[in-house]
Amino acid sequence: MSTPQYLETATGRRIAYHAQPGAGPGLIFLGGFKSDMEGTKALYLQDMAARQGRAFLRFDYSGHGQSSGEFTQGAIGDWAEDAEEVLSRLTQGPQVLVGSSMGGWISLLLARKRPERLAGLVTIAAAPDFTEDGMWNGFSEDQRAALLRDGQIALPSEYGDPYIITRRLIEEGRGNLVLRAPLDLPFPVRFLQGTADEDVDVSVAMRLLEHASGPDMRLTLFKGADHRFSTPEALIAIEEAIGAVLARASSDVT
Repeated sequence: MSTPQYLETATGRRIAYHAQPGAGPGLIFLGGFKSDMEGTKALYLQDMAARQGRAFLRFDYSGHGQSSGEFTQGAIGDWAEDAEEVLSRLTQGPQVLVGSSMGGWISLLLARKRPERLAGLVTIAAAPDFTEDGMWNGFSEDQRAALLRDGQIALPSEYGDPYIITRRLIEEGRGNLVLRAPLDLPFPVRFLQGTADEDVDVSVAMRLLEHASGPDMRLTLFKGADHRFSTPEALIAIEEAIGAVLARASSDVT
């Protein structure tokens, strides 16, 4: 694991990141819930960008990986603020966001707030509004009562320690939902989704495709692919989707 650089945000958070210089449009990888920037997809995309001589940036949200803060203190809006500061202060010119799982949701928030900075968007098993639709709506009455009473509950995770879900995560998430109001994506967009994903159902990808508007938007389903989307075949598919977005972005400019 290489030593990261750090960005001190306006809110006092210390965000760890790795930035690779190169040609534009640059790529920014946005990771998932409780994941970090050392994962297979992030490192594969960094190598891909290096081969192409393209600018690339990966980072950890606050409370994740090597960044400051406690995970249980954070929420979607905090992590979206982190991502916006990374976009604004660490990159120049148009960027293509590559958002995985929760990173897909955060990339949609950035697209809604800062569309002028984006050349395109690729999402991988995007999980928009998951705190409401996937968590709160799926909780039992006992779980809801415990969350409201105790301020947090623990959910099992196949990725390691249980997830601690806080009342703030749920309630703050309601101010950042993207599937309840118009969502315009005025640049090339590619949504990737595995049919064997047990964390984000295919119906979520279909709902996102139907809900968002834009001139060039495509959803590709991969039969048998799971939520990690990190097999060699899946990584190649991500690279191809990024290539298609970059090609279309270039043709739009010319």
